[in-house]
Amino acid sequence: MRDATLCFLLQEGPPRQVLLGYKKVGFGAAKYNGFGGKVQAGETIAMAAIREMAEETGVRVLELDLTQVAHLTFVFPEEPDWNQVVHAFLSTVWEGEPAESREMVPSWFPVEDIPFDQMWQDDAHWLSRVLAGERLRGHFTFKGDNETIHELELEPWDGVDGGQPRTHFPVKGAT
Repeated sequence: MRDATLCFLLQEGPPRQVLLGYKKVGFGAAKYNGFGGKVQAGETIAMAAIREMAEETGVRVLELDLTQVAHLTFVFPEEPDWNQVVHAFLSTVWEGEPAESREMVPSWFPVEDIPFDQMWQDDAHWLSRVLAGERLRGHFTFKGDNETIHELELEPWDGVDGGQPRTHFPVKGAT
């Protein structure tokens, strides 16, 4: 399973706002999400998050300004090449102004008004929680449509890799 990153910039406000990107091309096109992608050979996970943020927004973040807030495993049984472990980060410190790139259109959203209906379904289960200060480990399995969550597991996370989620939350209507 490949490693990938997501990075969210957070303005403390008021109002508190999170930077999301509208994906124009590629995996997740036509959805809002954080900024990130695959970890390349020779990169640490943090280096990949920094590189992806710069490529997708023009914004520079430093490793010391990144806080890892989630360790998320995504399983797509119908598209195993999409399976990935995503390392999600927040940063409240950066240089530059977010700008549109070939891949993403950045937009600020109040933390209380995140467009979950235009995002991956999993985001509604964990993103608000990490923006509120929680650290989470999650495992999401999608149905055959690669959109609908079949199963999810979430637990508080101490930031250490390894171990298994202890709490299972079935999705209403999941089979």
